[in-house]
Amino acid sequence: MVPYDILILSNGPGEVSTWVRPVVKALRSRLPDPTQARISVVLSPCTNASGREAEIVRSFPEVDRVQGAKHFFPFLLRGKTAAGWDWHPQGVVVFLGGDQVYPLVIGKRLGYRTVVYAEWEVRWPRWIDRFGCMTAKVMAAVPAQYRAKCEVIGDLMADVGADVTTTQAVRQALDLSPTDELVGLMPGSKTNKLSLGLPFGLMVATAMQQQRPQTQFVIPVAPMLPLETLAQLADPAHNPDIGLLDQGLTTAGQPGAPLATLVDADSPRPKLRTPAGLEVRLWQTHPAYDLISQFRLCLTTVGANTAELGALGVPMIVLLPTQKLEAMKAWDGIPGMVMNLPGIGNTLARVINRLVLKRIYRGGQRFAWPNIWAGREIVPELIGPLTPDQVAKQAVNYLEQPEQLEAMRQDLQAVRGEPGASEKLAAIVIEELRRP
Repeated sequence: MVPYDILILSNGPGEVSTWVRPVVKALRSRLPDPTQARISVVLSPCTNASGREAEIVRSFPEVDRVQGAKHFFPFLLRGKTAAGWDWHPQGVVVFLGGDQVYPLVIGKRLGYRTVVYAEWEVRWPRWIDRFGCMTAKVMAAVPAQYRAKCEVIGDLMADVGADVTTTQAVRQALDLSPTDELVGLMPGSKTNKLSLGLPFGLMVATAMQQQRPQTQFVIPVAPMLPLETLAQLADPAHNPDIGLLDQGLTTAGQPGAPLATLVDADSPRPKLRTPAGLEVRLWQTHPAYDLISQFRLCLTTVGANTAELGALGVPMIVLLPTQKLEAMKAWDGIPGMVMNLPGIGNTLARVINRLVLKRIYRGGQRFAWPNIWAGREIVPELIGPLTPDQVAKQAVNYLEQPEQLEAMRQDLQAVRGEPGASEKLAAIVIEELRRP
């Protein structure tokens, strides 16, 4: 059999977790013999990237080769990977994140056919060979003469929860009692979000447990994020942003006591423990879908995690504290680029975000992916100079009214779509792979 190459182009953490992972599984299930096809992943730069995406993809057993984002543009411009990869004569370039022009350029250079997953719109339909469209609306917007290249496959993110099984294993691993309710904290994966999000989450959890002692908390730790880093972000001596949340934590300019310390770091059950006795469990298995599916509620920052929670049907409250406006650097296009400029990026981020937030308050813009999918607010988004007590009150109110949580769960299940998109996209890729 003629060996083939499948080159997947992707970029950020959300795309890697919710698009690349299910697609490479589907591809490898159809091409189980590695001599049939080699699967390579090349990452492009992304403002949301944590810098650990390449390591995450390398952990996927279905993937043979990975190149990180820092080497992308030399590859795009010259066609040479940093490691000097060879290429089989026949192959397919698959777009799973980034700019849709990338597969066009790279496909032409390698002489490969091209397949694009079109989440919101189809671009370059004259030159791209096939499109897997998320919805019929995306396909309907394609000029009629190119529509035969398109197929509605559904939402890849709906496949996130396809293999999740709800078992007692998670509760046993966390040492939960039958009466404990589990609430997730997802404060982010990058330091610019965690420096505010982690201490804020610990403060909210403390306030919640005072009202509901049966509530237990867990953080699904981002891949490659050291536990020691989390502990430092809970310590005012290492994280001055804590003072933005409560000026009483510092005295005469001197750092106060840590909000929490790391305990049992070398055990299977590491935790952050507060002086008041609150223990926040730390879950390091990735992906954490078996854990996340057990949450009664999750307090999360904005980002791809809202898509994963939505795909799993997990009720959430999305938090965007504005005490540190420069932490918000996830915008697309020119605003995203200027915010990440060295030296002046933070100042520009504060200015741009103030302007954006004013428009948000007036125009009702949404940040959580489930709300974007639904075109309405089905999960609450709290934006502004939030206080821990304010968020804790709303979270406890939801926990005390399970019918509201169930309604939110049903809305999430309604908008996430049916699983199976990754299998349909894999079928398209293989059709193109074997096309003469």
